[in-house]
Amino acid sequence: MAIVKLNPIRELEDMRKDLDKLFEEFAYPVIRGRFQSERVAYGIIVPNVEMFDRNAEIVVKAELPGVGKDNIDLTITKEALTIKGEVKKEEELNEEAFYLSERRYGSFSRTLPLPVEIDNSKVTAHFRDGILEIVLPKKEDVKPKEIKVNIN
Repeated sequence: MAIVKLNPIRELEDMRKDLDKLFEEFAYPVIRGRFQSERVAYGIIVPNVEMFDRNAEIVVKAELPGVGKDNIDLTITKEALTIKGEVKKEEELNEEAFYLSERRYGSFSRTLPLPVEIDNSKVTAHFRDGILEIVLPKKEDVKPKEIKVNIN
């Protein structure tokens, strides 16, 4: 039998890989059967969002496929924007009737920290084709101001 030099860094790296694999399998269990290579996060609904600056306003776009506009609730505080909603099933079927089900149903909530102060009285939201667009006007005192400097 050969003597192997102990490498604590490699041992820690192996432990980290094992923990990563454990958490990955917990969050994304492997589908058994015909589609073994696919992974699905069961029961977790997290809308994808974009947030960007458009001069005097912050714009947030959120993907909400399968959500009715009556099932969306927005809350804006001084520090954050919260998007809540619910994806409902169109019809109830027995589990035995499914060959495959990868869609997610239930309530979701996503809170986004706001980078600047917002004028809550002028916020608008539009929902079309599964995309929610929220326009958050900046408060007057945080809007960028240009000052021309004359150099003599």
